[in-house]
Amino acid sequence: MSSFSLKNFFTFLALFLASLIQASASQTSQESLDKTTYNPVPAIMHHISDSHEWHFWGEGEGSATIHLPVILWSKDGLIGPFFSSKFHHNNDDHLVVKIGAHNLVKVHGKIYKLNDGQQHATFDSEHHLLNATLPIDFSITKNVASMFLALFFLLLFFGISGYKAKRNKVAPSGLLSFLEPLVLFVRDDIVKPNIGKNYQKYLPYLLTLFFFILMNNLVGLLPGSANVTGNIAITLVLSSITLLVTNISGNKSYWGHIFNPPGVPLALMPIMIPIEIIGIFTKPFALMIRLFANISAGHIIILSLISLIFMAQSGLGDIAAWSLSPIAVIFVLFMDLIEVLVAFLQAYIFTLLTSLFIGLATVDHH
Repeated sequence: MSSFSLKNFFTFLALFLASLIQASASQTSQESLDKTTYNPVPAIMHHISDSHEWHFWGEGEGSATIHLPVILWSKDGLIGPFFSSKFHHNNDDHLVVKIGAHNLVKVHGKIYKLNDGQQHATFDSEHHLLNATLPIDFSITKNVASMFLALFFLLLFFGISGYKAKRNKVAPSGLLSFLEPLVLFVRDDIVKPNIGKNYQKYLPYLLTLFFFILMNNLVGLLPGSANVTGNIAITLVLSSITLLVTNISGNKSYWGHIFNPPGVPLALMPIMIPIEIIGIFTKPFALMIRLFANISAGHIIILSLISLIFMAQSGLGDIAAWSLSPIAVIFVLFMDLIEVLVAFLQAYIFTLLTSLFIGLATVDHH
């Protein structure tokens, strides 16, 4: 298409959208005075954060929500388990719920235990709870339930593939033909080149790491799903395991390069040694932030594009919403395809860098 025709196309598109917006604005000018523009931030933040219930769609009595088990531990012992439906009406007015001998209140998604003898929650001017303590939460939250779902899929897929691999003596087919190349790719193109001859010792962990991240990334793309690998607590645990495995496996040469960097003058040792020690923690920290930021950003972008439809409807009326819907849906579908690529890419990068860190810690320097 020539530049002239492209210019005409975009000019026509701009004029068409402008006319629709103008028509919608004139149609709903009086009604829009009483409306407020839809704010997508609460819905987006609710989706990417963890919670004690798994909400799919709808509001009020017609909503589709799974209330998950709540398990708390305080200095007085175990509280629960009980279902989060006890706090179903507690998000707005902070009503106290009595569970056994304990008075509990839910504030900003966290469940607090009121101090002994307290019947009502007390807040300061900044809405901080004054007369309660925060128990240790062992609840089956939305992210935990999603991880169990991903675990179920992994056990199912690898169970079927393993059974077929033992029985079939011919070329793999079906699910096995998809999983086997991934396993070989992780082994031959990620683990072997970066760790070397002792790669088999770390292969089970790295395969588990790769498929755990990949499956949770893919499950997170389903409608109504949880944001597991976009939760910084999850990525913190994964990177902490990498930190422990790397440094426990570190040989004499690895620690020698940290506490006695070769070729560094003695006068620079007080500077270089702290830098090397900081480097031990910055590498897994980068792993944590990279996975968390990339997955969360994808969820936020997709939800923001969908929210444009509701923002147009609340601000300009139904005509603007219907006009914007095809464009928003096209961009959402495009972003979904990009996110599938990102799901594989982030699992690959996390496993690759973990293999590289382990390889640097275990390599023999001569």
